[in-house]
Amino acid sequence: MTARPRRLPGDLSPVDRVKRMIRVDQAGEFGAVRIYEGQLAILGRSPSAPVIRHMAEQERQHLAAFNELAAERRIRPTALMPLWHAAGFALGATTALLGERAAMACTVAVEEVIDQHYAGQIEQLGDDEPELKRAFEGFREEEMEHRQTGLDHGALDAPAFDALTAVVKTGSRLAIWLSERI
Repeated sequence: MTARPRRLPGDLSPVDRVKRMIRVDQAGEFGAVRIYEGQLAILGRSPSAPVIRHMAEQERQHLAAFNELAAERRIRPTALMPLWHAAGFALGATTALLGERAAMACTVAVEEVIDQHYAGQIEQLGDDEPELKRAFEGFREEEMEHRQTGLDHGALDAPAFDALTAVVKTGSRLAIWLSERI
């Protein structure tokens, strides 16, 4: 029999840790949908629109899965959903106004943060939640496909790529941190 790691004061219980994961991932997928909606509001007739629509549809499927998990497990959404509603759309529209390559750079930046985020969650789950772990692994794979799509569609040629992606990554990390707690 292997000993379970001891919890320290302030550590979340395994149940609360999973609730936090689902809450933050639901918020993240909602934000991703809103980013793509903002991009499509500007680029809806551009050559990249079908690609953006495809990624948006996958994010909607992820969001639907998290909505279902939250309902099944009676997990409240983050109180910041109204903020993510506006901020996600604004980020998508703003990057799209900078051009198709900037919109793709936004995707690359967000997906790099999400890849790390899902990887950490998958590791934390271990063998405790095999179905949830498989779902996270599938979502992570699609998020990495989105990153590659962004790269394939000129993200690296976006104006001020390094600065743009640094800002988007910082905002994404902050959104994760806040959504886990509020």
